Amino acid sequence: MARSNKPLVWSLFAAGGTLAAFVLPVLVLLMLMAGYGHPPTGMSYETLRAFAANWLAKLILFGVIGLCLWHAAHRLRTALHGLGLRADKAVAVMGYGIAAVGTLLTLYYLARI
Repeated sequence: MARSNKPLVWSLFAAGGTLAAFVLPVLVLLMLMAGYGHPPTGMSYETLRAFAANWLAKLILFGVIGLCLWHAAHRLRTALHGLGLRADKAVAVMGYGIAAVGTLLTLYYLARI
């Protein structure tokens, strides 16, 4: 039987989907509340910046953002294929390319904090 990389790829897709469903909406809500000047107790700008400056928090944020980007890229690819767009190679290169650039930018900006 031939070995396949599909379990690894699908596990990353599933992890990204789980994070996109459960963690990302909470992060977006907290960041919106803090951005509009109504942060919950203990969620001021200084507190959030101090959190993001921690190496473990950077790792967590990188994982959440990176996995969500790759999940979205794969979901978009399969959705466009289901809608009849058969230029799968071009869609894959563009979608995964954007996810790769977004992941690298996330790494860059987290390193600057």
